[in-house]
Amino acid sequence: MSTSRLPASRTPASRMPASRIAVLASGGGSNLQGLIDHFAGAETTAGEIVWVGSNRADAGALVRARNAGINAAVVDDPADCDALLSALHSARADMLVLAGYLKLVPLAVVRAFHGRMLNVHPALLPAFGGAGMYGARVHAAVVASGATLSGVTVHFVDEEFDRGAIIAQWPVPVLPGDTGPSLGARVLRIEHRLYPLCVAAVAAGTIVLGEDGRAHGTLNVPVPPDAPELRFALAHDLRPVAPALSDPSTIASDVARLFPR
Repeated sequence: MSTSRLPASRTPASRMPASRIAVLASGGGSNLQGLIDHFAGAETTAGEIVWVGSNRADAGALVRARNAGINAAVVDDPADCDALLSALHSARADMLVLAGYLKLVPLAVVRAFHGRMLNVHPALLPAFGGAGMYGARVHAAVVASGATLSGVTVHFVDEEFDRGAIIAQWPVPVLPGDTGPSLGARVLRIEHRLYPLCVAAVAAGTIVLGEDGRAHGTLNVPVPPDAPELRFALAHDLRPVAPALSDPSTIASDVARLFPR
């Protein structure tokens, strides 16, 4: 199958009412669930999830997809470029999202979805990225390194592991006494919040991959005043919050610094 039949980019966003989003996942699918919930809600009409694939027949992500009425299938051979392209073409997908997918996506697929393929990484790239750096391995490496800051990075996917243009990052402090699992739990909460917003922004065309290889556009990240811990991603931190952190204007200013455009 010719890869040219798969749309790799779409501008302006008004040409189509909604992007058709395919998702690849290997595990339980909590990030997939966040995407499903986001696109099923009233927050956006920019896209719809039309197909979910996994390299594991027992992946929880497949169960989540089927429970939501989304077509789901096992990717028998993740290295089989033609089979994957055929499945994506059959789903009429024009956007590909990786949600905890632990297999290398064939190069022809990456090129077919240039500027329309996203990934989320549980650290602030380029730190703690590259081949073999995923999930619990990342959090263990962050804690072992003595780093005081980790976070979430959403980026476009290109030919190199974790090197695509960064769309957004959200810092998560490494707290005294943190372990890999405790840090990972806080990071995951932010993944669930940030990733759907980025996917929706690319689906709507408000963020695009420019010819200069960088992400361009705007990202609206609402931070509710009643959840000031999201200001620095301190999920479930029991320490008292200073009154100033509850000021919505202060929160908005910090969000603007986190997502400069």
